[in-house]
Amino acid sequence: MKIFVTGATGKVGSRLVPYLLKHGHSVRILVRNAEKALALKEQGAEVVEGDLLNNDNLTKIIRGVDAVVHTAAQFRGGISDEVATAVNLDATISLAKAALEAGVTRFVFTSTGNVYRDINVNRPCREDDILVPAKLMYPKTKIEAEEALLKLHREQGLDIRIMRLAFVYGDGDPHIEEILPYMINWNPLKQQSMVHHEDVSQAILLAATTPGVGGRIYNVADDKPITLGEIYKLQGGPEQVPTEDGWLMSNIWELAADSTRIKNELNFKPKYPSVYTAKEMGAL
Repeated sequence: MKIFVTGATGKVGSRLVPYLLKHGHSVRILVRNAEKALALKEQGAEVVEGDLLNNDNLTKIIRGVDAVVHTAAQFRGGISDEVATAVNLDATISLAKAALEAGVTRFVFTSTGNVYRDINVNRPCREDDILVPAKLMYPKTKIEAEEALLKLHREQGLDIRIMRLAFVYGDGDPHIEEILPYMINWNPLKQQSMVHHEDVSQAILLAATTPGVGGRIYNVADDKPITLGEIYKLQGGPEQVPTEDGWLMSNIWELAADSTRIKNELNFKPKYPSVYTAKEMGAL
């Protein structure tokens, strides 16, 4: 299978591309800086230099592949609302339309479990739960992109598969260490779904290769959420402390995702069913 990947030098993409190559697939990647993709090229990826935000040749670049996997996104702080919208929403729509023009209907989109922020349920969140309009730009633009892609599915036959990733970690990614200072005042009982990079790659490949699941949304998470308090203890601190008014982020379940659907429909079986397993196996 030949797969076109965006965001190949990002956190998810840089681990996904070698995974796809290792499993025998041909991979074409679009990158803004070809030098940053030299290691991927050496491993066998076909590198095309270009920018999703300013590229009139997307249809030509995509033509000849079997599936598009779109992982490129802006989610770090410090970017403007305009940039977030341009990258996460506008570029996604342009890429999907270019894929349709190229005759490539299978499209895998990496969304986020953050779309469940502020949802009020007493269990892990499910794909069919009604989303609350997001205040933060990252989940807001991801929700809008999901809606736009599903519209293209209904109206133009885009074979979309939406992957809502839980908190991604492992394989040398410092994500856990980076986020701890931001959660120091959050309720330690808050549930957080996690997923290892290798299992993200597994899930994306399953989505790209499984027939008959167009229009479906999948939570990508390991077997069971972990509490924030457990994460801090697992990392050896620092100790969480409440604010003068108590713990922040008291909505316990909004960051926890139910992974039943992806297991049932895509036969997803996490190699690392918990962050504890990953730590024991030296996979952090």
